[in-house]
Amino acid sequence: MMMMMLEAGGIAPLTDSIRTADDDNPKGYYEFERVKRIKKDTAWLEDAKGKAVKMISQLLFDLPAGYAYRIIFMRRAIDEILASQKQMLIRRGTFKEGGVDDAQMGEMLCKHVDMALSKIAGLADAELIEVDYNALLAGNAESVGRINTLLGGGLDTDAMAAVIDKSLYRQRK
Repeated sequence: MMMMMLEAGGIAPLTDSIRTADDDNPKGYYEFERVKRIKKDTAWLEDAKGKAVKMISQLLFDLPAGYAYRIIFMRRAIDEILASQKQMLIRRGTFKEGGVDDAQMGEMLCKHVDMALSKIAGLADAELIEVDYNALLAGNAESVGRINTLLGGGLDTDAMAAVIDKSLYRQRK
């Protein structure tokens, strides 16, 4: 949803269109495969300047110095993240019973998020805002305004708010 909002607001996404829409993400993924190799391949960062890049939090640890980053960190209720991931694994036929329980996984995820945010805080040229996924879906205009401010103030905030699709909010607490 965030990538659709940024695109509607006027920021081009950096994507390769390799991963297409599916039942888990019917509006598409807005991903760029080279992001996953950022530890070894940073040449694409020049092409990313001025564009929106989707990145999972684990990859934030590999952001190289020497670039200015504007990071929108999406926060979502942990139990909803876990439910969403479980549903995706079930749909793909890769879910295995008997793994780490949700309470343990939630605790590990919270620790991971804290570490990722600490990493970002240590980057000299990084600005960060956290956006509450649940509040954004509820129509929180303040979140759209904060995103606009972080990214220079020239976004079409009405268009950004208009692409929020509440039908995609399927795994609720």
